[in-house]
Amino acid sequence: MKSFIVFLLGTSCAAFSQSTILAIKCGRLIDGRSEKPIINAVILVENDRIKDVDRSAKIPESAEIIDLSQSTVLPGLIDCHTHLLLHGGSYDDQILKESQAYRTILGTVAARRTLEAGFTTIRDVETEGAMYADAALRDAINKGVIPGPRIFASTRSLSITGGYAPYGYAIDVPYGSQLADGVDGVTKAVREQIQFGADWIKIYGDSRYRHRVADSLVGSATFNDDELKAIVYEAEKVGVHVCAHCYTSEAAKRALRAGVKSIEHGLYLDDETFRLMKQKGAYWVPTLIAYVHWTDDSTNSPDVQKMVEYSVKRHKETFARGLMAGVKIAFGSDYYDPHGGGTKELGLMVDYGMPPMKVIQSATSVASQLLGWESKIGTIERGKLADIIAVDGDPLENIRTLEEVRFVMKGGEVCKNEIR
Repeated sequence: MKSFIVFLLGTSCAAFSQSTILAIKCGRLIDGRSEKPIINAVILVENDRIKDVDRSAKIPESAEIIDLSQSTVLPGLIDCHTHLLLHGGSYDDQILKESQAYRTILGTVAARRTLEAGFTTIRDVETEGAMYADAALRDAINKGVIPGPRIFASTRSLSITGGYAPYGYAIDVPYGSQLADGVDGVTKAVREQIQFGADWIKIYGDSRYRHRVADSLVGSATFNDDELKAIVYEAEKVGVHVCAHCYTSEAAKRALRAGVKSIEHGLYLDDETFRLMKQKGAYWVPTLIAYVHWTDDSTNSPDVQKMVEYSVKRHKETFARGLMAGVKIAFGSDYYDPHGGGTKELGLMVDYGMPPMKVIQSATSVASQLLGWESKIGTIERGKLADIIAVDGDPLENIRTLEEVRFVMKGGEVCKNEIR
């Protein structure tokens, strides 16, 4: 039976007719849950869901067959730390010179590239001055207007007065984060962000202040304990979780005690912080590649280059201790130069000591648990959304094969197919 293909309002994803069952023949299946791959499995897809998956699954005569028998098939990847509204180049120029409309247009390109790289779901952890544009991108993708991954939007993020970029201007300028102070101030800010579509609230637990920009990535604490508790309370009472940018253990421990669900970056976390993280059931999203990538920036001054190289070294040591501590590590790249390059994070995680299967699970099943969508995405199992990717070769032997995703299906729609 030939497939009946519908192209949705300019998207790149092809939707089959509702009566069509797709049968995907897999050479090697890494399902996101099992510790070993399944050889020669068949995935049956009906509408947007996985109908069955098994070595012996019976293929209906009317099924449309997608032959991935020479490939490794995996769940769609999940990046828990992205910024679709940023791009390479001057941060200040993006905040102060580029219009929100222009940045949103660039965001549509970033969304498509991210999807085609194999990320079928992302958590966008703030727009860096582009207001609520990530929520708009999310809604446009959900309505089929533009192609892109499923987005969990964090809108503007929160920091305190004096605690976020741009720095060093003699006049008040737009900032990359919403600044709020005091219990009443942060409560109102959380309500505003949720009103305008935030699925998550992102906070800065620590931040580099104006006088410390050039010499250190070790930030100072931002919100006090009462403010942190108010932020988490106000979000959680309507089912919205909080993630916290924290470089230091002091900031991370205060955020964890307040009830945040994930710690982002965590370059300098100590063992006590990891114990608290396990006790609280929180997740760590390390974003290794963001800092390694920074070391390649030709515009770095000698002092900044020295600072970043030191931070990368400490981050690597911290990652090894986090692995030993057994904390829940969810994949996040913080990579946007260019968008779609976040898969480079996978290779670094292996280089830093994480087994390849655990790395893959961090970007599939573990990430889905952080997002609270483990019943819908993150593994290839009966009843879940048909988010499926494929690569040449075996990522368990060479994790960097995932930097060249050849096939992408999101919710039963084929969005990329370079396998013939």
